[in-house]
Amino acid sequence: MKIKAVLKYLETIAPPIYQESYDNAGLIIGDASETVTGVICCLDSTEPVVDEAIAKKCNLIIAHHPIVFKGLKRFNGKNYIERVVMKAIRNDIAIYAIHTNLDNMLYQGVNTRIAERLELKNTQILAPKKNFKKLFAFGSEQILNQLRNELFELGAGVIQGQQHLSYASVGAGTANGKGEGKVKLELLFPTALNGGVNSVLNKYAIEGSINYDVIAVENTNTLIGSGMIGELTKPMTEKSFLKFLKNKMQVNCVKHTDLRGKHISKVAFCGGAGGFLLKNAIRQQADVFITADYKYHEFFDADGRIIIADIGHYESEQFTINLLHEVLTQKFSNFAAHCTEVNTNPVSYYF
Repeated sequence: MKIKAVLKYLETIAPPIYQESYDNAGLIIGDASETVTGVICCLDSTEPVVDEAIAKKCNLIIAHHPIVFKGLKRFNGKNYIERVVMKAIRNDIAIYAIHTNLDNMLYQGVNTRIAERLELKNTQILAPKKNFKKLFAFGSEQILNQLRNELFELGAGVIQGQQHLSYASVGAGTANGKGEGKVKLELLFPTALNGGVNSVLNKYAIEGSINYDVIAVENTNTLIGSGMIGELTKPMTEKSFLKFLKNKMQVNCVKHTDLRGKHISKVAFCGGAGGFLLKNAIRQQADVFITADYKYHEFFDADGRIIIADIGHYESEQFTINLLHEVLTQKFSNFAAHCTEVNTNPVSYYF
């Protein structure tokens, strides 16, 4: 089993096109053509995790967070990022990050695991993605089949969790005043693919093989987006819910805004730093918004309309490790996959 086969499967679950613009998900270090000897699943690919991979004879690390976000100009081991990269390369260990693309998935995503931990029902994406375009291409059946396959390779034609979706119809067109048979191809693609799709379309258009139109689509993809919202199986008092949250998410403490004297029924949440979704949570009348990395002044934004509960970044995403392990072991049986035994949380608590 090659590394690229494992990565290709992961990318059917969380396509890279759905990562945020600032992100650096994907294969960061390593050769995808190498044979997999074993996998370590983790949140952060730190030096101890690389050491763990070496000890367990694993040559692939699947991490949630990218070890490299920005370009590196030197490799002399002066910081932990450079040391991880150097050690991984020396030991032929590949590091792959599956970050905001996994955050944005409704099924088998980071927030889905939080919803399961909190036993929520009627869950849905808190802020669904909207940026889609639709292609209408006209040409011969043979040419459009070639075009469709090239666009599928780019990641176009993914709708509601299904891949390689398109629609074709046969009709009559006119050219130079004469009627001729034509096939019309229709498919959706996210705007993130705009550059690649345009390059392919221009190639066929220059050859005179097709005519096409691309239009913006207002539809939202309810299976892709940021955060989630759901309902408790039965309402809880605020203090009971905070205790429930602390136990279910296995956290040392919960930082929260003033209690409002109301029962908790509707819960909004986002693994990691999700403060940008507060307005969405309030708009959808959530009683509490669970996330991490809130700054002092940002807590004031609750303004008595909602409870903000900050449970910590690592704590909110820690169950992603088990999610990745399950995804791999359910699909592959010809190599060992391990949940890391290293706690990579950089934050400690003193009681």
